[in-house]
Amino acid sequence: MIYADNAATTKLDAEAYEAMKPYLLNDYSNPSQPYSFSRSSKKAIKDARQVIAECIGAEPDEIYFTSGGTESDNWAIKGTALYGSHKKSVITSEFEHHAVLRSCESLEYLGYPVAYLKPNSDGVIVPDYLKEIIHSPVLVSIMYVNNEIGTIQPINELADIVHKYGAYFHTDAVQAVGHIPINVNELGVDLLSASAHKFNGPKGIGFLYIKKGVEILPLLNGGSQEHGIRGGTENVASIVGMAIALKNNCENIQKNEKHIKAVSNAFISNLKVDYHINGNSNKLSGINSISFENKSGESLLHLLDLKGICVSTGSACDSVNTQISHVLQAIGVAEELAKGTIRVSFSKDNTIEDAITLAETINKMIFI
Repeated sequence: MIYADNAATTKLDAEAYEAMKPYLLNDYSNPSQPYSFSRSSKKAIKDARQVIAECIGAEPDEIYFTSGGTESDNWAIKGTALYGSHKKSVITSEFEHHAVLRSCESLEYLGYPVAYLKPNSDGVIVPDYLKEIIHSPVLVSIMYVNNEIGTIQPINELADIVHKYGAYFHTDAVQAVGHIPINVNELGVDLLSASAHKFNGPKGIGFLYIKKGVEILPLLNGGSQEHGIRGGTENVASIVGMAIALKNNCENIQKNEKHIKAVSNAFISNLKVDYHINGNSNKLSGINSISFENKSGESLLHLLDLKGICVSTGSACDSVNTQISHVLQAIGVAEELAKGTIRVSFSKDNTIEDAITLAETINKMIFI
């Protein structure tokens, strides 16, 4: 099998897996309990929080564990917008992940004004676009790396604009964390979402960075876990695995990026059919949105699957919906191209041979 859908999920880091096992089999205590059996779990959570904070330039008490990127996005958006008595506006973009878009839709249902920025044809949110519509928002949420086309957004510039209006800036960094060097202070963000399974951690765990001083309501009410604002017994094993996977990726970011770029270049250079790459060149090397005119991306996906090759037609979170991707619509991709789009996303585990085989297989299928 050739797995080329790493933007959907990644292979679990072997070291992370080994580190998780004791907290599933032996040190299985509830970390909230006061007896000595819980000490190992408590320490594991504390150590993991420290490691994750160091990886993104944050303080440990600014890291809050969640069930993943979707929860983190929901919490960042709803928790800040609903804080206080005034319904201030929220600004996001048209090509965000659905966790952001549908959170914003829920706020609109409650009467909160939401504005949607349109990216340019290169797949970038232009800071001047934000300047034109920003007035008195409570929050602006713009993703760091687009999950379908891989384009990197000018987060620093956008955050600077937002802070001049006294608002918070949130970034969905699910596709960026572990793949791009991140320092939240240099980036200028107030909230940042991450999901472990995008950087070789386990599924069902993530975190939300909340800068000290940010006023936010809990999304999940319950016990006193996570400084009292995110109730629920901690998933100790997954927290431990996430921290190790992130540390390993962050320590090898340049090495991994160099390898992934070579793999992607091998894939593109071996395509011998007409194709269109969506988004500009300032993107994450591993994410490649490729369109073939007057072809069916869905059919191509299934034909490749029969050959033991895994790609996608867009976001895995919306794979049951076969309509044209909202991301491609937002950047103005023509319908005949958009329908013939697949997303090929490589990781450090892919090889040059994988890329060449995938390209040659597509060549044969397109020529048929």
